[in-house]
Amino acid sequence: MNAVEEKYILRDSKTWRDPYKSYKYLRDYEPVHRVQHHLHGTFWVLSRFDDVFDAVRNPTVFCSSKGLTPDVNAMEAFQDSAAPIVMMDPPEHTDFRRIVSHLMTPRKVKTSEQQIREFVNSRLKEITTQDEIDIIEHLFKPLPSLMVAHYLGVPSEDRVLFDRWTNDIVAGSAEGDLGNKPATFDLFEYASELFERRKRNPAEDLVSVLAQDGDNRVTALWAVGFVFTMITGGNDTTTGLLGGAAELLTTYRNERQKLLDAPEQIAESIDEFLRLTSPVQNLARTTTRDVKIHDTVIPEGHKVMLLYGSANRDEREFGSSSERLDVTRKIKKMLSLGYGPHHCLGASAARTMGAITLECLLDRFPNFSVDTLNARFASGSFVRRYEYLPFSGGRNY
Repeated sequence: MNAVEEKYILRDSKTWRDPYKSYKYLRDYEPVHRVQHHLHGTFWVLSRFDDVFDAVRNPTVFCSSKGLTPDVNAMEAFQDSAAPIVMMDPPEHTDFRRIVSHLMTPRKVKTSEQQIREFVNSRLKEITTQDEIDIIEHLFKPLPSLMVAHYLGVPSEDRVLFDRWTNDIVAGSAEGDLGNKPATFDLFEYASELFERRKRNPAEDLVSVLAQDGDNRVTALWAVGFVFTMITGGNDTTTGLLGGAAELLTTYRNERQKLLDAPEQIAESIDEFLRLTSPVQNLARTTTRDVKIHDTVIPEGHKVMLLYGSANRDEREFGSSSERLDVTRKIKKMLSLGYGPHHCLGASAARTMGAITLECLLDRFPNFSVDTLNARFASGSFVRRYEYLPFSGGRNY
């Protein structure tokens, strides 16, 4: 392993292909790794499962309210608006989460299953076994966009505009220039109007719940921030799961056969796909006091990158086969959807979209493959996802 691979780097579209050798090195030799970055100064990286798991469950020591990137000035962008819920700490985070969480339960998500299945099948019907298409653009990106719009209560007549803004904002977020995108201002205005509309005429959606909060804790600015969180947190992560799952099923053909032989096991296998793909590969917290981990002291006020993509492949937690797909693996805990106070609100929706998509895909194209050599990763240092992934429906093994 060369010197570059041994070090943690903030990755981009050109370096996302295989970060796992670096991750293993960090776990084995530098589990508390110090980075001196040319822009962000000194920050630290945790790569072992137990260390990351302990950090995400302890927001009093590893806080989110200073931003989720290694940039010490990350929160300056929110000086004139409310911080998103993902950048809050308890008890404020707990209070706001309680307002909307009941609309994202497994029971509520179950009512969307038919809509998801119909959309997936309609897109798959447009593919013939002779086609080679970009499965990201055709299915894996529009599906989560559809569901985010559904949960937010965006009227059907506004979906075309909403989808366009969503695509631009997700791309802008990956590039780090969210505030400079025209789509941001258009969606800000739209979300503000939708919030006011739902105040007057509520429906059964997340924006209505926010608008009808009886304690008047939710302002229009905070609601708009929540909309942005749903878009950036729900779209590219689900796309990352689906693209990564297609890659794993192309690579591990014996594991694919297990699901073809027992499709009822697909839903239970989704956590294994989430574990290995880890769409959100890393996010930062800030220490509120000096913290000793192993033999290293991380000083108070320093950013700490929690390396979920490494932790989810840690042999210490998942055994000697931790780097390989095993669709029958029983997973007690993982970090792909967060844990503790910041466990992903959309976890049930992500699992449901993943399970239904794989069910439909394997049913219609049992011999599909994706061409990862000619694929392309999206920009951004925190979410690992394909933005272009050639798909063939009829290639035989």
